[in-house]
Amino acid sequence: MRRNSFGVLFFLKKNQLLKSGEAPVSMRITVNGQREEIRTKKSINPSLWNQAKECSRGRDRKSHDLNNYIESAQIRLSQLFNEMEQNGKTITARILRNKFLGMDDEDRKTLIAFFNEHNEQCRKLIGIDYADITVRRYECCSRYLQELIQKKYGEDDLLLKEVKGELVRDFEFFMKTEKKCQQNTVIRYMKCFKKVINLAIANEYISRNPFVGIKFHEVPVNKEFLTMEEVTRITQKEFAILRLELVRDVFLFSIWTGLAFIDVYNLKQEHIVTDNNGNLWIRKTREKTNNMCNIPLLSTPKQILMKYEGHPVCKERGTLLPVMCNQKYNSYLKEIADLCGINKKLSTHTARYTFASVVALANNVSLSNVAKMLGHSSTRMTQHYAKVLDQSILKDMQKVEQKMNS
Repeated sequence: MRRNSFGVLFFLKKNQLLKSGEAPVSMRITVNGQREEIRTKKSINPSLWNQAKECSRGRDRKSHDLNNYIESAQIRLSQLFNEMEQNGKTITARILRNKFLGMDDEDRKTLIAFFNEHNEQCRKLIGIDYADITVRRYECCSRYLQELIQKKYGEDDLLLKEVKGELVRDFEFFMKTEKKCQQNTVIRYMKCFKKVINLAIANEYISRNPFVGIKFHEVPVNKEFLTMEEVTRITQKEFAILRLELVRDVFLFSIWTGLAFIDVYNLKQEHIVTDNNGNLWIRKTREKTNNMCNIPLLSTPKQILMKYEGHPVCKERGTLLPVMCNQKYNSYLKEIADLCGINKKLSTHTARYTFASVVALANNVSLSNVAKMLGHSSTRMTQHYAKVLDQSILKDMQKVEQKMNS
């Protein structure tokens, strides 16, 4: 019977230096030519490392502890290898690695892998239980978590049983400082993280909930909207740059239809229907909630659709408008605001708020009809826009004053 070959090598990841300038120490297990690596969570100043002897040359406490760890690991791996060989068990580098780490099948479950499994299942349920935008938020949350783990631990993933409250708080801090997310955006990602953790707890992969004692507090958001004078200013503005003209047109289309960005992005010919009187309507389920929107197609959005009929991007994607990605779109909206002398932060949401408030509610369209056009499941959601009716109140009271003074 041919004997198994076995070797252990300790080395530095010099291309992945930490902020301290130290290099992570990795361990490579080789069995019959197959390799598995383990990040030891140890690090050292590269100038102190002796690769020939696989140890630190330093005399400080940290170097002493590292050398003790290396020696203990080598002894432990040799013992495990010899025991498995004597008992006639199958030995691979991965099996030996898992034995060394003390992991059985359930213990091997890792956070990012488990998160991605969840996301893949959700993606298969788009249009059934989930909207595409929700799944993309879960996927983004997973990527951000992996970035944090790589930065903090020098690992690509983390065992679920090692997920503690510290990681949850670090993730919140990371989102605010590294990703520059606002409070309510951070909370959306934290809720995604919490949902996956709750699933891991239900499957008994985690014994203690790392979210215990951690509360989320959303902050009230002042929904920015444009006045009709500002809408006219944007409409009449001549742009020398085509990309700004395109973004302006898409923005105006949203203002006159109330469609959210993702719904404009995915708008297709099949969503345009004609009623018995020959009137054109947009009839489309919202990507976010799957609620149906019924919106009369007015002259301005109709002209915008005609303008981009046959556009190469529209032909390629099978859509009615050549909408670019959300990030670029919002960036160009800031340019448009500057060029039009509008001192407001324009975004994809601004158009929807403007439709609900200035175009609809301020012109006496009923709350229930606005809710139907916005695709809200109830008028309670539409009430968020009601505060902008102060303008209408002012106009009504000015009329009262005129009557009293006449």
